[in-house]
Amino acid sequence: MKLAEALILRADTKKRFEQLRQRLLNNAKVQEGDKPAEKPEDLLKEMEQTAAEFEKLIKQINRTNSATEFSKGKTLTDALAERDTLALRGNAYRALASASVQTEVRYGVRKLNLSEWLTRRKFRSRLIK
Repeated sequence: MKLAEALILRADTKKRFEQLRQRLLNNAKVQEGDKPAEKPEDLLKEMEQTAAEFEKLIKQINRTNSATEFSKGKTLTDALAERDTLALRGNAYRALASASVQTEVRYGVRKLNLSEWLTRRKFRSRLIK
């Protein structure tokens, strides 16, 4: 199985797991004397099978990513970790830059004037790097 196929299967399996989870929650409680629309035992069994399949796919994907060289001396796993860290930092800097735009806040009937602790220009330049 190719990596792209495994990634598509992983997304489909995750979606199927979430659907089963929701169906299980919908059938967890019924009015006294009524029966659930679907058997919770069957849904639980199917959800567990889907979770096992999901785990197997993730392990295969991770093994492939660890063995695949992305660039000289770097694996695909290394590149993914760097991407996730850059996204994490970028989101924090964007939020901080946006927060520094606000110069006044209403607190009840009072207006509080705020001063910039750090300049927007400094953070925007970090986002560009």
